[in-house]
Amino acid sequence: MQTNFDQLLSANGIRMGTAQRRRLAWLSERLGRAAVHQPGSVPARDHGVIVLAEPPSGPAAEMLYRSLRTDCVVVVPFGENPAFDFLKSKLTDFGTIGPSADGPHEMWWGGLTWRPIAPEAGSRSKAPLRVVSCYPRSRGDDHADALREKLAEFQIACDIEPIDTADGEQMRASEISAFMLRMWETHPEPLLFIAADATLSEPPLLPSSLDCDVALHKWNRWEMSARTLYLGRTAAAEALLRGWHHVASAYPAVWDGYLLDQAWSLTSSQMALDTVWLPRSYHAPAEDVGTPRHTTVVHNLPGDNSDLGPDAEFGVAMRAARRASRSGGRDAMIVIQSRAASNDAITVIMRDIAASDAREMAASIEAVTGAFTADCGGFGRLELALCPWQDDIRAAKSAAKRANNRIIEIAPWQTLPADLFRTVGQSRDAGSVVVMAGQFG
Repeated sequence: MQTNFDQLLSANGIRMGTAQRRRLAWLSERLGRAAVHQPGSVPARDHGVIVLAEPPSGPAAEMLYRSLRTDCVVVVPFGENPAFDFLKSKLTDFGTIGPSADGPHEMWWGGLTWRPIAPEAGSRSKAPLRVVSCYPRSRGDDHADALREKLAEFQIACDIEPIDTADGEQMRASEISAFMLRMWETHPEPLLFIAADATLSEPPLLPSSLDCDVALHKWNRWEMSARTLYLGRTAAAEALLRGWHHVASAYPAVWDGYLLDQAWSLTSSQMALDTVWLPRSYHAPAEDVGTPRHTTVVHNLPGDNSDLGPDAEFGVAMRAARRASRSGGRDAMIVIQSRAASNDAITVIMRDIAASDAREMAASIEAVTGAFTADCGGFGRLELALCPWQDDIRAAKSAAKRANNRIIEIAPWQTLPADLFRTVGQSRDAGSVVVMAGQFG
């Protein structure tokens, strides 16, 4: 099956990393044959996995959406491209896998409903799992009784503890992440953190059945919530957890979901982080109980976002990207470390991506990462940012200059010289901007 997937991708000019091909095979095993979708066509009924390499127009996206079966998924191998955002908005986000040197793109997958992928009702997972939770000591020993009782009923191992907090009855992200790190170092199983005031309607089996690094919910499709957080027993999951604790300790006044978002963005740019976006049933407010909506983890929170970020405008810059499960223009889409013994870094800003052909943009990303891998020019790190708007370009330049990175600004249709990074490394000062103009061969 692996050879067949490699042939399918190669024949259609699609590069995927090892983790991304593994997810593609995982989906095909459960849902059926994988095929690359041809623009303007209707997927065959026996296709369970539809690989979409070209962004459809509005009418084409509507036609594709209406032709999908409930038991199939759409895979976008160039998920970093905002041209796919409209189709993504019509589907349910299932997961994202970050880029890597061997597959320098963000892979997105989604569909109509979670039902074909979720465990069957009444089934028991053989995968190891431990539920962990913490709460402020000042709230009293009975604060998590409802959660403890349900976990005991479902025969799921748990570790729920009171912790000392700096803000009385409120926990900071640094305190939650420190507890999670202690649990990570104490227990060998994957961890599922559930807020202590939550209750369970059924065993929370979905995360441990997905073979992913991390699983969490995006409230209103964009703001990450730390109330239900699954960490698989992988190096990428540990990197996310430690990154979250690092930024949370540095910025104690910022709420946990935004800090988790920043840690996710950083980790996903540096390794092929396999993320699953949990359905609302794993982040259900109490108002969902008793309605037709399915619930698994019921949280003690209102049905709006008042429990999350206190400033409704704080995350405006990242909303569009997070709704599409990709990096925003102000974040680095991919970060590659070289073997050079150097702390110098170079930022490549790719502009005008909204006006570029999808294949052209994908080829340009591969050209930049390939050139750096072949000849890093003495730079220890490459950071590639995709910037559709001038505001994004200005923000990316500002961040690069603060870090004393050297900067190259390119457009997707430009052909780059093979010695680009060595030439820039020899001739430019930190903080300067090289703007590539015209064609280069």
